Amino acid sequence: MSEQRERQLLPVVGDGRGDDRQDLRADCGSCFGLCCVALTFSKSSDFPVNKAAGTPCTNLQQDFRCGIHQKLRQKGFSGCTVYDCFGAGQKVSRSTYGGVDWRQDPDTARQMFDVFPVMRQLHELLWYLTEAIALPQARPIRAELRSALDKTEHLTRGTPAAVAETDVAAHREDVNVLLLRTSELVRTGIRQKKKDRRGADLFGARLKGADLRGVTLRGAYLIAADLRGADLRQADLIGADLRDADLRGADLTGSIFLTQSQVNAAKGDAGTKLPPALARPAHWGQG
Repeated sequence: MSEQRERQLLPVVGDGRGDDRQDLRADCGSCFGLCCVALTFSKSSDFPVNKAAGTPCTNLQQDFRCGIHQKLRQKGFSGCTVYDCFGAGQKVSRSTYGGVDWRQDPDTARQMFDVFPVMRQLHELLWYLTEAIALPQARPIRAELRSALDKTEHLTRGTPAAVAETDVAAHREDVNVLLLRTSELVRTGIRQKKKDRRGADLFGARLKGADLRGVTLRGAYLIAADLRGADLRQADLIGADLRDADLRGADLTGSIFLTQSQVNAAKGDAGTKLPPALARPAHWGQG
């Protein structure tokens, strides 16, 4: 989790500026290993040990790199290969704290570890808003989306204390109104009379080859669902739980608000079609 994940950024047709989310991609080489220290690990299928928040993972080296990066899944740390900070790690490390790490200044450690998860949530909102602005269907509300983006970026540039005290829940509610409107604009004319699957319990559902074009799957539980060959084009996947969902051969082209973390948590293959801003996880090729 403390190595830079190489991800290719490709443009998405929108308002002419493309879908520029390079700053919202993890650059672990510019981070103080914050996800390996600030977060809690619970012994499970994702982690082989328990780790308290604020305690460095035993695999974290002095240079903030992971000592078992190439063997994380084999060592039982699959949760590390799924997690994505949306670039919050380098933002906190290099901008908020000006490059002074928690080892150099232990007095800032507790606050830094509190700031990081807040920054991560704000960066996740930036990911969604940047995507929404680039969508041609969102043109009617693009000014409102840009205003929300500017406000969110302003919050990320605050002092450590200001960031830590941000009411992310309230800000997320405001942003979500715009994301819902964006979703409606994108899916209009596609979803027709298809069932609304928002928040649906689809744990282990048999959806092989299903036509889910333009369907809202916001917050749906798709854990271990069989989505082989399913058509998920223009589907709204924000917050959908795709852990162990089988996406082999599925088409997610044009699906909206899908994140790298969701893709990393699922199963796929060379036949899985992803939005251009997302990368095919390396472990998909491992069977």
